Amino acid sequence: MNALSLLLSPRVLGLKNGFIGASSGTRKKAIIMVVVGLVFWGLMFVLSSRVLIYFQSVEVIGDILAHHLLSMILLTFFSLLIFSHIITALSNLYLSFDLELCHSSPAYLEEVFLSRAFYTIVDSSWMVVVFGLPVMMAYAYVYSPGPGYYLALLHIGPALIIIAAGIGILFTMIMVSIFPAQRTRDIIMLMMIFGIIVLYLMFRFLRPERLVDPDAFFSIMQYVSSMKAPDSPYLPTHWVTKVLWAHLSDSGGGGHFFEIMLIWSSALSIIIINIWVAGSIYFTGFSKSQEAKRRRKGRGILDLFTGILKRSFGYDLASIMDKDIRNFFRDNTQWSQLLLLGALVVVYLYNFSVLPLERSPVRLDFLQNELAFLNMALAGFVLASISVRFIFPSVSSEGGAFWIIRSSPLSLKRFMWGKFALYILPMLVLSETLVIITNLLLNVTPFMMILSSITMFMAVFGIVALGIGFGAMYPNFKYENISQVAMGFGGLMYMMISAIFMAVIIVLEAGPVYIIFMANLRGNDITVFQWLFIIPAFILVLFINILAVYKPMKMGLEALVKHE
Repeated sequence: MNALSLLLSPRVLGLKNGFIGASSGTRKKAIIMVVVGLVFWGLMFVLSSRVLIYFQSVEVIGDILAHHLLSMILLTFFSLLIFSHIITALSNLYLSFDLELCHSSPAYLEEVFLSRAFYTIVDSSWMVVVFGLPVMMAYAYVYSPGPGYYLALLHIGPALIIIAAGIGILFTMIMVSIFPAQRTRDIIMLMMIFGIIVLYLMFRFLRPERLVDPDAFFSIMQYVSSMKAPDSPYLPTHWVTKVLWAHLSDSGGGGHFFEIMLIWSSALSIIIINIWVAGSIYFTGFSKSQEAKRRRKGRGILDLFTGILKRSFGYDLASIMDKDIRNFFRDNTQWSQLLLLGALVVVYLYNFSVLPLERSPVRLDFLQNELAFLNMALAGFVLASISVRFIFPSVSSEGGAFWIIRSSPLSLKRFMWGKFALYILPMLVLSETLVIITNLLLNVTPFMMILSSITMFMAVFGIVALGIGFGAMYPNFKYENISQVAMGFGGLMYMMISAIFMAVIIVLEAGPVYIIFMANLRGNDITVFQWLFIIPAFILVLFINILAVYKPMKMGLEALVKHE
């Protein structure tokens, strides 16, 4: 156990030293992060509370809807935890730089494995906890349970995380033991396919489109029964839901000792199984990961593309862009996530294709255009989520070789705008695809089609610039794995600022869009006073987009100049 504590101590000591010896700038970042995090938690808490209060106001099925929502949330978080642990375990267990030193130490193999598994759990679970805690507290606020609810959260929450971590780590070890390290691409591809299948099955298993269509059922009992479909007695989330709901309802939580035992026995069992499997196959998989990589084929297309870049941007900047593109395709943990991106886009578009708009009591043309307008905010959030994974780490991806950029004739300003130029085109294509296809599915008016397309076209420039700028303001050139860069303070700030950026645009456009749409719908003319409100609003939107491009790029450039 002494060796295990020593293996865990570097990160603990690093956090301790970071708090004790932190500079004023670091403390300021920590304070900002805490304040922004509390505001974000508050917004999620208020939104979740309003939804639950509305459910409570619905007679007969209100509590059933809240119970069903809790089950869906836990099942979604559990699936995300498994997928996140699969990705993180590959880096922490096989690809980290310090693993050679750890395996050459006198520590037992099981101790090395447990230390890396602990790192994997911490790295993969904190984001789910951040998003899940305000939702759980919203349930507590609305249903006013006793102290048993909070005690249950404290002990079965970590147990659920351990189960998801055990499944993800076990899957990773088995895949690495089957495939040689040179074929990491195949391993990651299998993981992506597995994740896509899980997401698709989970989506179809929940059948959310049926819940907004009670008329599709013959009776209220059949509708209620359909909402219980996601529950399965074999899922850990089912056990957790029963325990928590017992505390939230009037029945109390004393009668679910069996479910609690199931949760913790499963968590302890998966730990023992992982240790046993690691003793058999972990070191073999790690040895394979140290083998040399084979030469990849298909370089002709990249050579042709980089030749075009050199003619367009100059040899110096094109060399940086060439390096980024080649690194992207060489790093399987990055390019293989395009499969997941494709699955998310398909599910995103599918959501709009199954909306039963014709059964809504709201006028159809008004509802279609309202959804198309709100869809811009949702599309912006999707783009920001993609950007935080691919664009935000682009400056940090230079790693220890950043000093070469600093000492080269290439200016940092040209370096940053080169990063911007590399990502802007694919992001524009993705954003316009999402907006145009969803608008076609919703059958919106030409005005809404033009407005949403132009708005998203301009917003993408701001989202990409925010990603490059924040990535330059909060760089991490000493990362062990590029996926860890987006998990820090800068990544969290970028996501929140991007969400605020899109929210401001939507709020500013809401009034003018409503005036223009209703005037066209009723055949009325827009008055001079209304034009005096519409024109400044759209000018302000344009100004905010320009500011979102200029300001973060300037601040990022200043931060890189001062970086030592």
